[in-house]
Parts: sequence; structure tokens; C-alpha cells
Amino acid sequence: MSRYSQLMQRIHAGERILIDGATGTEIERRGVPQLHNAWNGGGALSHPDILRAVHEDYLSLGAEIIISNNFATHYYALRDAGVAERFEAYNRRGVELAIEARDNLQKPNALVAAGISYWSWSGNHPALEDLKTATERQVEILAAAGADLFMLEMMIDIDKMLILLDAAQSSGLPVWVGFTCEPDAQGVVCLRNGEPLSDALAAIGDRQVDLVNIMHTQVEHIDTCLDGLQSNWPGPIGVYAHTGEFVGDHLNFDSTISPADYCAAAGRWLDRGVSVIGGCCGIGPRHIEQLAKLVEI
Repeated sequence: MSRYSQLMQRIHAGERILIDGATGTEIERRGVPQLHNAWNGGGALSHPDILRAVHEDYLSLGAEIIISNNFATHYYALRDAGVAERFEAYNRRGVELAIEARDNLQKPNALVAAGISYWSWSGNHPALEDLKTATERQVEILAAAGADLFMLEMMIDIDKMLILLDAAQSSGLPVWVGFTCEPDAQGVVCLRNGEPLSDALAAIGDRQVDLVNIMHTQVEHIDTCLDGLQSNWPGPIGVYAHTGEFVGDHLNFDSTISPADYCAAAGRWLDRGVSVIGGCCGIGPRHIEQLAKLVEI
């Protein structure tokens, strides 16, 4: 049985699974410079030892899934950053470094998830057909590098989300979908672009998605977003929330939630049936260390 099948068996049996915290903001906190228009996607080539160490830290704290640093390495982000010729190298090394961390920590059952997105820091969005072609190539690289599954991250548009989902599933690997959402003025839970979360969930209802995450969503919105998710999604769910305020593209680390307060919120989410718990931007090793104790309860 594959490590992924074993993990899903445990989820369906009611176990709680700890994933990692932020990778992009954590390597930034440790001094890795950003790529203009590709955020913190450059660490795999500029500072591989720091990136590998972040993965190792999360694994040593008990994380059973680590997400590769590929959120910002889709082709069009790298093109806008002026480094499109290194597209394959950034994506391949992102997964390889996570695998190296798993091997170094002797955690053979830990999963390496390839995180992919279509977020643009320049605001220049490609045509949907071009996004499809570029994502299919990215998926081929990440799968060949050894990823166990794909994590679609910061999905805020249904049409683009479906393009990434189709591309990821073409690899034959399992895919989890991560939505970024919040309630609108009427209290309806919507994706960041304004489309109702219920519509997005309906769009993937027959797409063989094993798990849906609420991710890169402010802590204070998670409970309401879970209301919308659990009303429209019968399968397993996960949460890895965002904390802190950005100044430009840089996180203000002084504005992030404390580990104790994050765990208090996470306890509520776990009590509601969340199966997979971790953190996104601003959630670092100190938070995951406390979450590990909560997951064990």
C-alpha cells in the first residue's frame, strides 16, 4: 500500500493528520530574498540549505505532510520575474529538497505534496489556454521529481481552478484542492474573487477530489468558512490558515497570531471534524510544535 493510501485510510478512520506550516514566509523570515513578481519562490535555487532545513524542522515536529516550495514557481510568475529559463529547475528542486528532508529525517511515511497555484504578483494573467499548457508542463516536472500528491493552493477562481485540477489529475497522482475564502457582506462564504464557495464545491463534486482545504484564509474567518464547506462537501476537510498583515509582498511577522491563540482556534476546527491541520503564511515551527500536541489528543 502506498504512503498516500495509508494516510487516507487513517483519515477515513478518524485520525487527525498534522501538516507543515508556512514555507514561503518561513524562508523569508530566515533571510532568503524574494524574487520580484515571484515572491518567495526562489529559495530552492538561491538557498537550498535553508529551504531543506525548514522542511526538516516541520518533519521533526511531527508533520506528516510537507508542501514543496512551488506555490510561486508556475511559469508565468517566473516569466514576470525574468527567470523563465529556470522554470524546470525551480520546480524540480522544490520537490527534491522536500524529499531530501524526508530522507534526512528518516521519515519514509511522510508525504511530499507539490503545491501549485496560478496567483500573479504582477497582475498579468495569461489566457486560460496558455495557463493550461504551462500547468500541464509544471505538473509533469513535479510528478517526475517524486511528489506524492498535488495541493492546489489559493484557488480563488472557479475557471482557473478547474484548469489546474485537470492538469494535476492528468498526472495520475491524487489532488487536494485548497480554497481561499471569506464571508461577503451578506454572510455568504465566497472565494476571494466573489464566487460562492458552494459553486466551487459543486464544480468539483464529481472530479474525484479526495480532500478540500480551507487555506490562506484569515484565522477569524475559518469558522464561518467551515460552515459553508461542511454544508456543501461530504468528504474529508483540512485547514491551514493565514495570519498576519502584508506590507507589499513582505509579511509583517510582528502581526502574526501567537502559537497559543492559533492552537485555541485549531482546537475548535478539529472538534468540528477537520482531519488535516497545519498553517499557511505566518504560521511557523513554534505554531506547529503546539499543534502537534493538539493532534495527539
